[in-house]
Amino acid sequence: MLMLALLGACGTYPSPAGLAIDRSIQAKSQNSRVEFVVLHYTSSNNGVALKTLSQGNVSSHYLITDDPTPHVYQLVDENRRAWHAGVSQWYGSCNLNSASIGIEIVNEGGSGQVWAPYSEAQIAVLKVLLRDIVQRHQIKAANIVGHSDIAPQRKVDPGPLFPWKELARAGLGRWYDEEQVAGNVRALERSGLPTVRWFQQELSRVGYAAPATGVLDKATKNVIRAFQMHYRPSRYDGRPDIETAAILQTLQ
Repeated sequence: MLMLALLGACGTYPSPAGLAIDRSIQAKSQNSRVEFVVLHYTSSNNGVALKTLSQGNVSSHYLITDDPTPHVYQLVDENRRAWHAGVSQWYGSCNLNSASIGIEIVNEGGSGQVWAPYSEAQIAVLKVLLRDIVQRHQIKAANIVGHSDIAPQRKVDPGPLFPWKELARAGLGRWYDEEQVAGNVRALERSGLPTVRWFQQELSRVGYAAPATGVLDKATKNVIRAFQMHYRPSRYDGRPDIETAAILQTLQ
């Protein structure tokens, strides 16, 4: 069961004292200010995460606990800005806190090859919550992203165990045609690995803030690693390879 604990949600704003405002006619030319959903893990347990996100200098709109029946807290009204994205960029947009909804999932995170898994119950709850947000704000599949996608130089969450493919198969995110990727792999095995500059250009095309140096520097490796964590989590070493290139060729 999806439980929403609404903490301080905003209602309809009253008219200023002495001023009559007529809201009976609404403009046709408008849409939501929300363009992105950013998914995070907390790197902490339920209690620490709730205290940090409600009392600290960071926040998110929603927090999903790791209880057997996950609890969903709404900590910030969707009409207000939460401080969850930080210095970040996606498709050239840098003001992501002002145009996104942040969802934190209680998970201890990890490093190297050791990462904490997400529970099936957490992902089931996330799907319900995410589907509602996406439908109400008409968010594009490519704009459902992880913190590592929008800030690859600083962040790795939600990590390589996050089930991006499962969400995409449920209509909640971007994925690729796996048969087409297999064909691209065969073609690349004949033609050879593209240049570093090609990887940088393709990463930029699909949303990432990638350098344009033509050099396989640390910043470029971080972006490739973020892409691999999202789309090819079986290996996320940040090195250009044929399978990564084949996925990039296929991704829209």
